[in-house]
Amino acid sequence: MNIDFGVHMKGGIITERDAAFCTVRVRLPAGILDIEKMRGIARIAKKYGKGFVHCTARQTIEIPHIDPSKLRAIEKALAKNGTPIGSERDEIVNVIACPGIERCKFANIDTASLAQKIDAQLFGKNMPVKIRIAISGCPNACTSPMLNEIGIMGRIRPLRIPGQCTGCGTCVEYCKEKAIIIKHGISVLDPEKCVQCGVCVQSCPFDLLKAEYRHYRILVGGRRGRHPHIARDLITIEDEDTVLFVIEKIVNWVYRRAWSGRLLSDQMDDLQFEKFRADIEHEISVKTGDQKK
Repeated sequence: MNIDFGVHMKGGIITERDAAFCTVRVRLPAGILDIEKMRGIARIAKKYGKGFVHCTARQTIEIPHIDPSKLRAIEKALAKNGTPIGSERDEIVNVIACPGIERCKFANIDTASLAQKIDAQLFGKNMPVKIRIAISGCPNACTSPMLNEIGIMGRIRPLRIPGQCTGCGTCVEYCKEKAIIIKHGISVLDPEKCVQCGVCVQSCPFDLLKAEYRHYRILVGGRRGRHPHIARDLITIEDEDTVLFVIEKIVNWVYRRAWSGRLLSDQMDDLQFEKFRADIEHEISVKTGDQKK
């Protein structure tokens, strides 16, 4: 039997419980797949697998029960289909994202575009630890960015147009954080309770609430699994290009400093996260021309 061990060692090739078979994980940034590529995966699964696929929690597709001798052929077929072999080991794995502003009425950012740009820049990079990146368009956090090694969340800060609020109370009814009250006939926001989700902006029937500050909240060091851990806040960024810059900085920091065999969340203090955060804040300040004189 002619087994291609080079292909077998790729991160998207997962040995099954019955070691005579492999599961092949496909690379699908943000879980987006057009119909023709979907048909292609179906044909490949029928030809090389058992005629079915598995949709994973990381928005990818897996083709189970592959004979290892067929790995070279399936690798070529998947690449030709535009859905190459994915990643699962200590590397940057499939970037996940919610639907974002294209479809979700709660979203504040274009999540799919950002996921695809991060994927093009960093996917599959070998790392000392597995790096999962999740993007959520709002604080509803459907993709659990706070439970990933790197999380990105879109937020806005609401601004009421002075002198025009009718005091109708619609925003009060829609605010899940009870951060808004009607006082003296106008809405008043408690910034300590506000999570900057933007629902009040969407709910105002008179369009008197605006998005004052649209930004990306970046988190580092979260994890799921048997002992979940909430990620730490790193920085808030206003533009997508700077987000890409910061994500690459995080990846390089982990690549240079982290130890294998330990989850990133367990190494944050050893890696001097607070110093890294201060360095990033300074670098972004200089980059954007806002450094204090």
